Amino acid sequence: MHSLKAHLLISSAGLHDPNFRHTVVLIGNHDDEGAVGIILNRPTETRLVDAVPPLAQLTDPDAILFEGGPVEPNQPVVLAELKTPAQVGLPVFGNVGFLTGEIDEALRPSVVRARVFAGYAGWGAGQLEGELAGDDWIIEPARAEDVFTDQPASLWKRVLERKGGEYRRFAMVPKDLRVN
Repeated sequence: MHSLKAHLLISSAGLHDPNFRHTVVLIGNHDDEGAVGIILNRPTETRLVDAVPPLAQLTDPDAILFEGGPVEPNQPVVLAELKTPAQVGLPVFGNVGFLTGEIDEALRPSVVRARVFAGYAGWGAGQLEGELAGDDWIIEPARAEDVFTDQPASLWKRVLERKGGEYRRFAMVPKDLRVN
């Protein structure tokens, strides 16, 4: 098995599951036991300071909460880019990773940027591999600018266009096929 850690899963045009339709998922861990990740392109309208005030210190004052996935949607998940990789609780790539446990205010000066998600996406052993075999997902290496994009609503389309070739065509598929 080839680990997809530090890769993006881009939902294919044929994936109609409402939990993942037109999503881009960053895989944080992938091994024989399964995979976990977070949906990068589902911002909510909820301000972080209203939802999880203690975590608002890690971001700018107007930051919003993102929907990270259908698993444990009431659990906050913090993804951050820190000045040094050693400060990341669960590294994903480079200086980007998940902050784990109690997050101390003293960490704030080390945070380059951070985003907070409600919940995460998870797959059991072999489940993601089955979905990949069914062409539900398109794989692309993750970049920090994908993870912390200022335009999450257009991330799915932009990553497919960047991938090029036949994927540029997929990028034109509307989220709601009735609009086509």
